[in-house]
Amino acid sequence: MEVKAKIEALRDELRAHNYNYYVLDNPTISDFEFDMKLKELQTFEEKHPEFYDATSPTLRVGGTITKNFETIVHEHRMYSLDNSYSKEDLEDWEKRIQRILGDVQVAFTCELKYDGASISLTYENGLLVKAVTRGDGIQGDDVTNNIKTIKSVPLQLKGDYPDKFDIRGEIILTLEGFAKMNQERLANGEEAYMNPRNTASGSLKLQDSAEVAKRPLECLLYSIVGKNLNFETQFEMLKKAREWGFKVPTVAKLCKTTNEVMHFVEEWDVKRHDLPYETDGVVVKVNSLRYQDELGYTAKAPRWAMAYKFKAEQVSTVLHQITYQVGRTGAITPVANLKPVLLAGTTVKRASLHNADQIAKLDIREGDTVFVEKGGEIIPKIIAVDFTKRSIGSEPTTYITHCPECETGLIRNEGEAQHFCPNDTGCPPQITGRIQHFISRKAMDIEGLGGETVELLFKEGLIQNYADLYTLTKELVMPLERMAEKSAENLVNGVAASKSIPFERVLFALGIRYVGETVAKKLAKAYKNIDALMKATEEELVAVDEIGGRIAESVVQFFSEVSNQEIVARLKSYGLQFSLSEEQLQNQSDVLKGKTFVVSGVFETLGRTELKKLIEDNGGKVASSISSKTTYLVAGDKMGPSKRTKAENLGVPIISEQDFLAMV
Repeated sequence: MEVKAKIEALRDELRAHNYNYYVLDNPTISDFEFDMKLKELQTFEEKHPEFYDATSPTLRVGGTITKNFETIVHEHRMYSLDNSYSKEDLEDWEKRIQRILGDVQVAFTCELKYDGASISLTYENGLLVKAVTRGDGIQGDDVTNNIKTIKSVPLQLKGDYPDKFDIRGEIILTLEGFAKMNQERLANGEEAYMNPRNTASGSLKLQDSAEVAKRPLECLLYSIVGKNLNFETQFEMLKKAREWGFKVPTVAKLCKTTNEVMHFVEEWDVKRHDLPYETDGVVVKVNSLRYQDELGYTAKAPRWAMAYKFKAEQVSTVLHQITYQVGRTGAITPVANLKPVLLAGTTVKRASLHNADQIAKLDIREGDTVFVEKGGEIIPKIIAVDFTKRSIGSEPTTYITHCPECETGLIRNEGEAQHFCPNDTGCPPQITGRIQHFISRKAMDIEGLGGETVELLFKEGLIQNYADLYTLTKELVMPLERMAEKSAENLVNGVAASKSIPFERVLFALGIRYVGETVAKKLAKAYKNIDALMKATEEELVAVDEIGGRIAESVVQFFSEVSNQEIVARLKSYGLQFSLSEEQLQNQSDVLKGKTFVVSGVFETLGRTELKKLIEDNGGKVASSISSKTTYLVAGDKMGPSKRTKAENLGVPIISEQDFLAMV
């Protein structure tokens, strides 16, 4: 037992040194001493494999090879953030919060927004069990083996942590570490990496974890999700995470007003240039986790958080040519082809010009010197023209009148921002675009089939629409360029596997204009199957919660076209899911149809999210604030007094959780 005790003592000592060095930035021994102790532990472990420990510091060196990164569905969705760029934006956001919460004092936690690759780490009983990239927010890639090589990620926690939780953060490269990597690459005759963020993100998908271990990656954490968490505020959450062993930035401030928030923003807009990491703004969060829960989420972002973006970097360059792209819906997007220029760490060659109005408004012309910035530091956009450098004889831009792909005359409907090509069945980019949308991850998620392969299948005449995918065989696709037998098998198997995708995603995959993921779920829930939906009138569709006239018109128009009816019929014959499953139907009813609920407070039997889902599954509508249209206020413990007062003044019945459960 003496050997086991020695091994465990060495592990504990090395974990403590790791924490001091990589989390606290306060090393207590030299690198040489640390390496000697690590080698000593490795020797012991090699001689005594019976004392294996998955959290041993020796496993940080990597060596695991991952050929394919498994796709994992997040237990708790990873949302993106809404952006603000002014004090007025913040004040408007605060007013929206007050409308939902009522007349309560709201405090805010301000944290710096680090520019890295988002990650979700899952811990069970204090041990790291899974690390998943953000992906599309619904699902991401399992990169656990690579994350384990990052020294600032604890493999084993300390303190009073919950049994299970996810903690979110950013994988980043320090500016110093990034510079050293590039020095080594240049010395080896290799091309330098362009920026820390993309390099950090790319590192997570390296197949050899030993290569990941060589990179000076860090993990900065900022958010915990799960059940039975023992804290009540965001600020307390950050403190607890530090105590458990996570590297949580200490640059955070609790603010009582938006004026205090702006002071913090202005301070760090200057001081950020002295930080060891790249940061592009400040994330402002409602501090109370109970208020966060009450505010909830929109389809894309939490209502309780806002990213205040620092002013974007701006450069000037020459616009060589304006070209035009055709989207899957026929929408025409003008594109500025630029003289390559370095902007916020990446080389920019193209920028969207949005539409004809934008070109006319800014008077953008070919040959102009233009000012370019990254909107939200992601998408390049032209914000102005340098008229002092415009050449004499420059001609205004004349927007195209015919489709650049099929020569069909363009149309522009009243109230629409963009021109459209109406030739939806004969315009190649529209055809391939619809198929690419159909196979995308959020839709049918067909493995073994990508955008380039779709283009190739269309070019070779093997497919003309997405229903044709289900007629493909291995023998048909194998002769294609770069298509080996295994690739052909994967493609055909991926298409076959997609037949089990649920109805709401199949509906989204059809590519009906204005029918996104959320609308598709609403329609699937309301109509239960495709036959009922295809018969629906505009008036009936508008009666569905959150379905407006524009969506209703688009749905009716889509299903009125014979070609679309034929495609749906073919897809049904191939076995795709065009109705809700038995399980989904059993969990739904219309018992709450026509009723609108506001949910507030803390509940005993159900979580707030579960309660809201139960309302929607039974035909009811969930609203965020009380109005004369509210049918019931479902009141839990610690509900704000202003909500109760407003409900009483408007005569809205106030019911308990048990009263509500009795309804369903």
